[in-house]
Amino acid sequence: MSDSLLAACGMLSPSVAGQARALDFMEMEQERGVTINAANVTLYYEYKNIGYVMNMIDTPGHIDFTGKVTRSLRAIDGAVVVCDSVEGVMTQTETVTRQALEERVRPVLFVNKIDRLVKELRLTPDKMQEWLAKIVSDFNRLISTYAEPEFREKWKVNIQESTVAFGSAKDKWAFTFDLAKKTGVKFSDIYDAYVKDNVKELEEKFPLHEAVLSMVIKHHPPPHVAQKYRIPAIWKGDLDSDIGKALLNCDDKGPIIMMVTNIVVDPQAGVVATGRLFSGTVESGIKLNLLGEKRDGRIQSVNIYMGAAREIVDKISAGNIPALLGLEYARAGETISTLKDVHLFENIKYVSEPVVTVAVESKQPRELPKLVDAMRKLSIEDPNLVVKINEESGEMLMAGMGLLHLEVATTLLQDAGLEIITSEPLINYREAIQGRAGPFMSKSPNRHNKIFMRIEPLTPEVIELIRTGKIHENMDKKEMAMILREKGWATDESRKVVALDDRGNLFVDATKGVQFLQESLDSMRAGFVDVMLNGPLAYEYCRGLKVILHHYVPHEDPAHRTYAQLMPATRRGILGAVLSAKPVLLEPILGIEVKCTAEQIGAISGVISSKRGKMLNVEQKGILTMIDGEVPAAETFDLSQSMRGATSGKAIWNTHFKSWSPAPKSVMSEIILELRKRKGLAPEPPKASEFIDKE
Repeated sequence: MSDSLLAACGMLSPSVAGQARALDFMEMEQERGVTINAANVTLYYEYKNIGYVMNMIDTPGHIDFTGKVTRSLRAIDGAVVVCDSVEGVMTQTETVTRQALEERVRPVLFVNKIDRLVKELRLTPDKMQEWLAKIVSDFNRLISTYAEPEFREKWKVNIQESTVAFGSAKDKWAFTFDLAKKTGVKFSDIYDAYVKDNVKELEEKFPLHEAVLSMVIKHHPPPHVAQKYRIPAIWKGDLDSDIGKALLNCDDKGPIIMMVTNIVVDPQAGVVATGRLFSGTVESGIKLNLLGEKRDGRIQSVNIYMGAAREIVDKISAGNIPALLGLEYARAGETISTLKDVHLFENIKYVSEPVVTVAVESKQPRELPKLVDAMRKLSIEDPNLVVKINEESGEMLMAGMGLLHLEVATTLLQDAGLEIITSEPLINYREAIQGRAGPFMSKSPNRHNKIFMRIEPLTPEVIELIRTGKIHENMDKKEMAMILREKGWATDESRKVVALDDRGNLFVDATKGVQFLQESLDSMRAGFVDVMLNGPLAYEYCRGLKVILHHYVPHEDPAHRTYAQLMPATRRGILGAVLSAKPVLLEPILGIEVKCTAEQIGAISGVISSKRGKMLNVEQKGILTMIDGEVPAAETFDLSQSMRGATSGKAIWNTHFKSWSPAPKSVMSEIILELRKRKGLAPEPPKASEFIDKE
């Protein structure tokens, strides 16, 4: 599809459009036929004698790379959501549409692979129209569910308004209602073209680019319009200030304010920071402040990405997507500006978390520093790839969204000339609690300070608010308190959140009238962070914990209430409370979607149940059966072999992260034992009594 758009704008020969896959420029993308990176390109297209510049980002469709879609959405104002005519609205369609609507990015719909309705489902023209009307209706249901009230009706797609296009990207044709009216094309003509093998005529009469680009021009807003309603959602500063007005108006003459959405580390040029310029005009030589990092840098050159290539330009104005060289410490999510007192943009909210880990080591010990550098470079370019390097033990771990994500990362390391050995994939777990406990007292090592902690589980709604960045440490405390009160929190507690992390844990101060508290909180916060990173059951991350400082009895002499005293006391108090509150290990559950024929349902059901999974829904779509189910991630490493064996390779399936769920008691002890053994810990988890002090 993107090839056809590039060809229409004179950037690719029409004869190779479709085969070139020009925006899948990595060798691995070409080999696998799957988009891995988000690719930026600037298109110029004339429509009704008016020239339009469009910044397009071609994003991956695979669920393992959904983080790249999330980051791209911050940079754009409109999205063309592509779905398959047979599969219709699937989980990934829902995921990206939900993300777009949360970012106030307007979607239009392109229903692709219309040829499958004729070739595979053998639908008549009338049945094709009924089938496609249902897909449009399903898509609008997503907009009803996820769009904010002011956009809900306005942004629903409508065939008659040409916010929906139908076509076949492979065969390079598409049409909207406007084009159908203009040319007189009917679904019977499409049907006849495929039955009579006359597809070339469709491409000549209804070129794909005309339908898609006219839909974009007609319905996607230009930046100065979009920013008026997008900025209030993604920037919480004062909209009435000069800075706020420059952002709302997409002012070329305003201060430079840009959000970095993507980082590439170029071997020659170094860090290339790409993102959306919301205000001002960038040109080389300008000094910028990296507001999150509290550093500065100078623009060495201003570029635009044209797929794999970067083109140097003199300057770029607000509303565009520049690529800046010279900002060595820039990272995805950073706010950069010529000013120092600009409110940061809201955090980018990722929908899924890394669930699979591999250990990486170098075959050649002398290459270890090179491997460390290469892994750090990968984690800079891909914030969803979590790299942990233990300097003491030398252990290096990479955690990713799925097996494909990790496979791509390890291939990139090998392509960099490194000989590496990787472990078998390991599943990431989380530690949580199912009850409340405390208050329990713990004393500092010198016995002079007493800290009383209690704990309770957070509700799923609050966990999701933290996980998606809707409440975070940098936000206004009154705003956070208001959101928490809406979720049933008491007024006092909602105002006194001391710390939180992006895995859904909160630390609350519930003390009253305690001396020396403010100067002690940093040390206590460090104790909270330590336990949330290393839970007591198996040193896995904690999730969904509300840790409450109930009371604090400090020593009067500051020499006796140092970090070395208060951090371990807080840590002990939290560990004692967690171990007393019915602790559980959570395992990642994957949703699985399978397309098969009706006679294969029994075999597929057998595979899913043998993996501790369950079938949730079976739906007939023409001659295809669609099965929805769920399977623990730990059971999916040999899913391909099992599924191929049971269906003779005839079923097609995909998986996606769905939820964290308590591991069954029958396997939990075994998993904990295995995790502790791998981490060099004592076989049995500690007992609560080891951390709770008596008066």
